Amino acid sequence: MRALNYLELEETVRGGMLTAARQQRTALGTTDVEVVETPWRAGNPVQSLGTLFAGEGYFTEFDVAHCNLVGPGSVAVARHAKREDIPLVLHAHLTREDFAESFRGSSTLAPALEPYLRWFYSQADLVLCPSEYTKGVLQDYPVNAPIRQLSNGVDVESMQGYEGFRDETRERFDLDGMVVYAVGEVFERKGLTMFCELAKATDYDFAWFGPYDEGPQAGRATRKWVNSPPENVTFTGYMEDKRAAFGAGDVYLFPAKVENQGIAVLEAMACGKPVVLRDIDVFREFFTDGEDCLMCSTFAEFREALERLADDPELRERLGENARETAESHSLDRIGDELAGVYEALLDGDVATAAGASTTTTTSEG
Repeated sequence: MRALNYLELEETVRGGMLTAARQQRTALGTTDVEVVETPWRAGNPVQSLGTLFAGEGYFTEFDVAHCNLVGPGSVAVARHAKREDIPLVLHAHLTREDFAESFRGSSTLAPALEPYLRWFYSQADLVLCPSEYTKGVLQDYPVNAPIRQLSNGVDVESMQGYEGFRDETRERFDLDGMVVYAVGEVFERKGLTMFCELAKATDYDFAWFGPYDEGPQAGRATRKWVNSPPENVTFTGYMEDKRAAFGAGDVYLFPAKVENQGIAVLEAMACGKPVVLRDIDVFREFFTDGEDCLMCSTFAEFREALERLADDPELRERLGENARETAESHSLDRIGDELAGVYEALLDGDVATAAGASTTTTTSEG
C-alpha cells in the first residue's frame, strides 16, 4: 500500500502540527505502508505543471490520501482523491477554538474559520483527530463525515539522551534551582500570561523554550511578555534540539486554555518530568490529577502546585515515574498499527471499521 502523508507548507509550519505529521510517518515506518510525503509528481505544484503538460500527470500515485492541513494544496489533494475514488483521510489538527489567541487578529478571524473547516473536513471518507474533546468540537460544527480519535502519540526514542544537555543548557540561559519550563511556540492560548504571572509571584527560574513572533503578526500578550519579561523568565527562542529544553527543565508547566492533545506534555512525561496542567477536558481525557500530573484551575492552585513540587522531591519523582508510564502508552508502534489499519479498512470499503466501533457520524440538517 502506498499512502500519501501530506503536510502542506511543511517547510514553514511550526509546532505540534509539524511534530504530529512527522510522528505519523515515523509510526508508519514500523508497518508495511510505503509513505509518500508530497502529492505532486515533480515534487511541488509549480514544477508539476510541466509533467501535466507532458501528459505524465500532475499528481504522483498513491492508494490513500492523508492530509494534515487545510490550505489550497490540501483542497487540491482532496478534490483529486474524490475524482479518482482514492480514500481520503483528513486530520483535524486545527479547529476554530485552538486557532484563537494564537497571533494578532486570530480571535477575530476564528468564528469565520468554522464554516470553512466544516466544509473542508466534511469531504473526508474519515476524519482523524487527536482527542475525544476535538471529536466533540467537530461534531458540534457539525462535520458531515465519520470521525475517529487517534492519539498523536509521542516519539519516545527522539527524547533519548536529554539528560546530557542539562548542564550546558542551564549555563547557556543562566538557569538555576528548580526550573519551571514550557516548550513550544509562545502565544496566549498556551497560557502565556498565567506562566508569567506565576513567575512574578515566585522565586523559581522560569524558561519558555520555543520560537515567538516579534513582528506585527504577534499577539498582544506575546509582545507584552517577550519584550518585558519578569526578571526570572527567559524566552529562549527556537531550540535546535528539543532535548536541551527537556534536559534543562525540572517541572513542566502548561496552563494552556485550549489544546487538541498536547504533544509537548507527552514529551515531558516521556522524560519523567512532573507536569502541572490547566484542568481542562482534553487533559482529563488522557491524564489523572495526582497520579501522573497535577491539574489546576486558578492562579492560587497553580502556585500551590509549584510550591508542593519544590518542597517535596518524592512527589516530583512519583509523578515523573507515573508520567513516563503514561507516555509509553502513547507509543508510535501502536499509532502506526492503528493508522495502517485505518488505511486498509478504507481501501476495503469498510468505513465502519476504519472509523472504529464507537465512532458516530454527524450529518448536517437540511
